[in-house]
Amino acid sequence: MTDPFFRSSSTVAGLDRVTFDAGLRAHMQRVFGYMSGGLALTGVLAWIVAHTALAPILFGSPLRWVVALAPLVFVIVMQVRMNAMSAPGLKSLFWLFCGAMGLSMGAIFLTFTDASIARAFLVTSATFGAMSLWGYTTKRDLTGMGAFLMMGIVGLIIASVVNIFLMSGLLQWVVSVAGVAIFTGLTAWDVQNIKQTYASSYGDEANDKLAVFGALRLYLNFINAFQFMLELTGGVRRR
Repeated sequence: MTDPFFRSSSTVAGLDRVTFDAGLRAHMQRVFGYMSGGLALTGVLAWIVAHTALAPILFGSPLRWVVALAPLVFVIVMQVRMNAMSAPGLKSLFWLFCGAMGLSMGAIFLTFTDASIARAFLVTSATFGAMSLWGYTTKRDLTGMGAFLMMGIVGLIIASVVNIFLMSGLLQWVVSVAGVAIFTGLTAWDVQNIKQTYASSYGDEANDKLAVFGALRLYLNFINAFQFMLELTGGVRRR
């Protein structure tokens, strides 16, 4: 998913290694900083929605379709307009996307117990951290694994659509297990890709945009892995 706007860091010649490594570390810190801030914004808004009068307004009316589709619209706009937008504009869209996700994910606090949500979040955080570290430090080329996992996402979508009609508990379990595995693996691939596409010669504007886009990719991996983990381990609230 490397954007053609950027070159691989391997093509950048004549850079001081120490300076480059320091810039790379700062870049990765920005990526994870944006991602962490986005997750925090999403979590806070989701909790507020579920514990206030906003819940029936957003989920008990046609607004639920707006809440459900808004995050997808923001992602598409960011993907399509990345090169044309300024770094501040891209950041604004990222925060709006995370906010829209927070409104949408308020539903999980209405469906699952707080304890099971916390448990799924902690497990997802631990696996996400481990795979991020591996993706950053491994010398192995993960390109082939990434392509395989992207095909796995297509399979997940097809299986999920089929299960809408079958309503099979076993198939849902298989989809959830596969979803956790796929998005956890994609985390390592994305981290390596973000690392490889950094180059200090791009300048602050381009690298800031690259950091936001990298944060978006990692954010989506985390959210998807968390939701599948919650499907596997979450305890449903009693009505």
